[in-house]
Amino acid sequence: MDSFWDYILYLIWIFFFIAYLMVLFQILTDLFRDHQLSGWWKALWVICLIFIPLLTALVYLIARGRGMAERQVAAVKTAKADTEAYIQSVATQPSPADQIASAKRLLDEGSITPDEFERLKAKALA
Repeated sequence: MDSFWDYILYLIWIFFFIAYLMVLFQILTDLFRDHQLSGWWKALWVICLIFIPLLTALVYLIARGRGMAERQVAAVKTAKADTEAYIQSVATQPSPADQIASAKRLLDEGSITPDEFERLKAKALA
């Protein structure tokens, strides 16, 4: 690098290259997220991305950009719903202390044997 401006130009090229890689990976993610697109079309898009990368990326964003955004929103909503369902399932499980207390009550009532109580206690503490 001979001068300050060569360094600035180098940084600009790095910026555009990283931006292109981000767009490329977003397109590939969207391609494989789209269940309505056949495998042949997906393969054709990938081949075009390999041999004519910049033009293909621009065409893809223009032609399928709206659907791309909709699929991204749907994926985020699904992930959020799955996370909330998991949190809810964890929150509604009885604590180990509650499980042991319930097993102790069953043991005191004579509904289970001491061996069964020990098994339930070990399971609750695991």
